[in-house]
Amino acid sequence: MATVLVVDDLAVDRNLAGALLEKSSELTVEFAVNGLDALAHLERHQPDIVLTDLIMPEMDGLRLVEEIAERHPLIPVILMTGRGSEEIAVRALKTGAASYVPKSLFSTLLLETVQNVLEASRIERCEMRLMDCLTHSEMAFLLGNDSSLIPPLINYLHRTVRAVGLCDKTNGIRVSVALEEAVSNAMFHGNLEVTSELRASDSNAYQRLLEDRRQRAPYRDRVIHVNARFTRQEARFVIRDQGPGFDPDNLPDPTDPENLEKASGRGLLLMRTFMDAVEFNRTGNEVTMVKKAG
Repeated sequence: MATVLVVDDLAVDRNLAGALLEKSSELTVEFAVNGLDALAHLERHQPDIVLTDLIMPEMDGLRLVEEIAERHPLIPVILMTGRGSEEIAVRALKTGAASYVPKSLFSTLLLETVQNVLEASRIERCEMRLMDCLTHSEMAFLLGNDSSLIPPLINYLHRTVRAVGLCDKTNGIRVSVALEEAVSNAMFHGNLEVTSELRASDSNAYQRLLEDRRQRAPYRDRVIHVNARFTRQEARFVIRDQGPGFDPDNLPDPTDPENLEKASGRGLLLMRTFMDAVEFNRTGNEVTMVKKAG
């Protein structure tokens, strides 16, 4: 039996949502009249899912989504949207809401949407319990020079870092930033041999050169090797490109005040700040980064 908390300041809409949901024998419905009331309810008893209106007094649905995402991240939130709330709904979805149902389509979509989100939440909770049993994991990726693959790769590695319990949310984000810098450097500066200085001086010329080299040999045929190993003690990332490399001994010190504003030193500074160890191979086309637990 799953519990749904319905949050709406209008009694007629609360009752309508409750009646539709109670058609399922697998759902129990509870009610709150605004965001503050809902948060108080969550402190007393946590439901399996929250269904909230957007326009409410005292605390609206957007703020409620933000608070639940911060305090109770495992509880999914579905929005009930009406005319005039479209912009707030988009913001709430970006903030963390799992789905939405227009009030005009309650009779056809509400129950199905709640059931689908509950099932997805159940699967995610089971995966998190399984990840608690994970002792180590190894993975390898072979990427072409397609920058659209970088965000999903970083997101996947970030989720794994968090899943094995290596770091909290803040440090997980920092690991993601360091990884994004390393993979981007391997792709743009390593394989495609386009400099940071060009990007800083003429971003349009930088983009044109990137696109040109993605189409021309030898640049287009180069790949990036990304290897990752996770244990409960540390994560180790090895990123290697097929470019000509550089002399690591000639790297400028990114912490030197004279170098802080230089585009070429920003990525290295972030990598060394957010990781516990950063080492390059002798030819400069491979970097190993380590993040330890804690």
